[in-house]
Amino acid sequence: MAVEIGKPISHGLEEVRRTAANVRDVICRASAFEFQKREPAGLVRHEPVGVVALISPWNNPVAIPVGKIVPALVYGNTVVWKPAPAATKISENILKLLREAGVPDNAVQILTGDHTTAQKLAADENVNAVTITSSAQAGFAVQEICARRFLPLQAELNGNNAAIVWDDADLPQAAKQIAWGAFGFAGQRCTANRRAIVSAAQFETFWRELKIAAEKLNWGDPLEKSTDIGPVIHAGKREEQAVLIQAAQNSGAAHRVEFLFESRAKESWVKTGAYAQPVIVGCDDLNHALVQEETMSPLLVVQRAENFEQALKLCNGVRHGLVAALFSDATELQEKFLAEAQAGMLKLNSATAGVDVSLPFGGWKMSGLGPPEHGEGDRLFYTRMQAVYGAEKPRSS
Repeated sequence: MAVEIGKPISHGLEEVRRTAANVRDVICRASAFEFQKREPAGLVRHEPVGVVALISPWNNPVAIPVGKIVPALVYGNTVVWKPAPAATKISENILKLLREAGVPDNAVQILTGDHTTAQKLAADENVNAVTITSSAQAGFAVQEICARRFLPLQAELNGNNAAIVWDDADLPQAAKQIAWGAFGFAGQRCTANRRAIVSAAQFETFWRELKIAAEKLNWGDPLEKSTDIGPVIHAGKREEQAVLIQAAQNSGAAHRVEFLFESRAKESWVKTGAYAQPVIVGCDDLNHALVQEETMSPLLVVQRAENFEQALKLCNGVRHGLVAALFSDATELQEKFLAEAQAGMLKLNSATAGVDVSLPFGGWKMSGLGPPEHGEGDRLFYTRMQAVYGAEKPRSS
């Protein structure tokens, strides 16, 4: 992963450990699951959906596809897998490991190609369901195909995640969590902290703490075990970030820009690789592209809120709804946040980045469609229910 996509080794190791935990969780749940159950009027069966088309991204090239392949197989399906081009070699290694583990050759197959290949796969008459993790644009194209074919679709379409930091929060701890969530792996996680919404009274103090916390992270070579922030996926992504920031400065939407690691940014390795300089940007304009767009880069937008109602409005005021967080120990604020935050995953006093594989993973609004991944979500997507009238005995699974 470090060589192919620039993912720091520390993040790659965490991904592999999380993948193993996910495999164990899936097997435990399936082992305890009643695939058929007698009700007073008959049987309720859970049958496999059939051939599942899996379309996976490059940023979590092990955890995401394995997290889909394993439940698909455990619940009785087969898989045709179209990985992102940047992760093709990694995907081929995973397929090799699956073969070594005893998975039959015809149970999982890889189909390489670009976005047009993914669309053709979804449109293939032999495909019975589609699971995709991608950008919203790619997700829309596949959603249209599945809608025409009446296919079950599970789509995770990234996030524009906000963490609210309120007056009673431990600011240094909140800054540490958010900096790690925003800049780790150069912000290339769907759960990354894209935005921090801060009480206006604490804005200046939090900004200082955030800069301190961020610059304690290590920015450099992904092959070094100490690296937290590596390169972005390609140089074009670095340029996209620069153009977005410049446009916000020119329009006056960005009232403050703090480029981090100023001395390291002048070193030659930054210029020769796809290294985007981590940056904190102050922008209170909810409608600006800087706030509304998911950058998938080491860019954190910080917004001021005069009161908690405005903070929630800013948190919910984007098209995505994957993860939202609140840093506060106040019971009243926590209850209000849990009641009103519009996201599929809510977190208290921790970064938006990072999840547990035993809980459902899915978003609201433009961040997701269909059953969530992991936990209870797996059986909802990889099986379909069938009612049987008149059967005397359940047949064996």
